[in-house]
Amino acid sequence: MTELLKEMLKVNQHAPNIDLALLFIRLAIGMLMLRHGIPKARIIFAREPIRFFKTFGLSETNSFKLAAFTEIFFSICLMLGLGTLIAVIPLLVTMAIASFYTLRGQPFDKKELPVLFLMFYFTILLCGGGRFSLDYVLFGFK
Repeated sequence: MTELLKEMLKVNQHAPNIDLALLFIRLAIGMLMLRHGIPKARIIFAREPIRFFKTFGLSETNSFKLAAFTEIFFSICLMLGLGTLIAVIPLLVTMAIASFYTLRGQPFDKKELPVLFLMFYFTILLCGGGRFSLDYVLFGFK
């Protein structure tokens, strides 16, 4: 019984498990962010009126376009593990702006999703893309 308990409670920090976890996080968070970026792109291409936040002196339209580009392009790079540490920075900055600037006066339940994205992006920034990434295949580093 104690052996079974030890096996269930052990810390499993083997590299393949960590690399699989990083792959899962990259794919999941990338797909979730695409769910926010793709509708923005549809609005842009449909030439619908844009209602968005003015951020750091940018107009509503430019802020919206920049957010859409970041959420789509860099999420795809993140999912592929291509330029992971570079790709995660604009996503991290976008979520930091959403959490602490755009939604600063809102209750936490309105900020919760951007904060969650921010935490995952920060984790990826610290850990890299892992072995199951194009970065590793092309350049041999995590």
